[in-house]
Amino acid sequence: MSGPERITLAVTGASGMQYALRLLDCLVREDREVHFLISKAAQLVMATETDVSLPPKPQAMQTFLTEYTGAAAGQIRVYGKEDWMSPVASGSGAPAAMVVVPCSTGTLSAIATGACNNLVERAADVTLKERRQLILVPREAPYSSIHLENMLKLSNMGAVILPASPGFYHQPQTIDDLVDFVVARILNLLNIPQDMLPRWGEHHVGGDE
Repeated sequence: MSGPERITLAVTGASGMQYALRLLDCLVREDREVHFLISKAAQLVMATETDVSLPPKPQAMQTFLTEYTGAAAGQIRVYGKEDWMSPVASGSGAPAAMVVVPCSTGTLSAIATGACNNLVERAADVTLKERRQLILVPREAPYSSIHLENMLKLSNMGAVILPASPGFYHQPQTIDDLVDFVVARILNLLNIPQDMLPRWGEHHVGGDE
C-alpha cells in the first residue's frame, strides 16, 4: 500500500465542504483509516452547502459517516473538539499525515501560532512537531497580508499549503470535475492512488513539432 494507512482529516468552517466529503469518500475507497475532526462552524457550513447534515454527537456522526461512505466498521473514527485522549492529540498515537480541508483562515492563524484551543489545532500542532505531513487547503478570496504571512510561516515549518484553486487543463464539465481536481492533488501529495485526474504529461508521446 502506497501512502499513509492512517490519516487525520479535519474540516473547518471555510466554504468548500464538497472537497472534504469527496476526499473522505476517496480515502475510504482506498482502505485508509480516517480520524475525522470537524468544527461546529464547519457543520453549519456543510448543512448550507450540501445535503449532508451531520449529527452533533461524535458517536452518532461516526455511524452516519460510516453508512454514508460505505466504510467498514471502525474505518472512520470521529472525535469531539476537546477529546484530548484521542490518538491524534499525541505524537505517540497520531497518524502519519493530516489534511485540513477546507482550512479556515482562523484555523490557519491558530496553527501558525501554535494555539491548541481545540482538537483540530492540537492535532495540527502534533503533526508539525513530529515532522509529519500536514496539508492545509485554504478557501478564501482575496487573501490578506496576514493570511499570506501565516501561509509563509507554515510553509517554512514544513506544512504544504494547497489552495482550493482547481485547474482547467482537464476541461472540466461539471462542478464535480472541479472538486476532483483539488482532491486529486491532495491524494497525489499523500502518494495515494487516484484515477480522477491524469498527471501533467502522463500521456505525452514526446516531440516538439
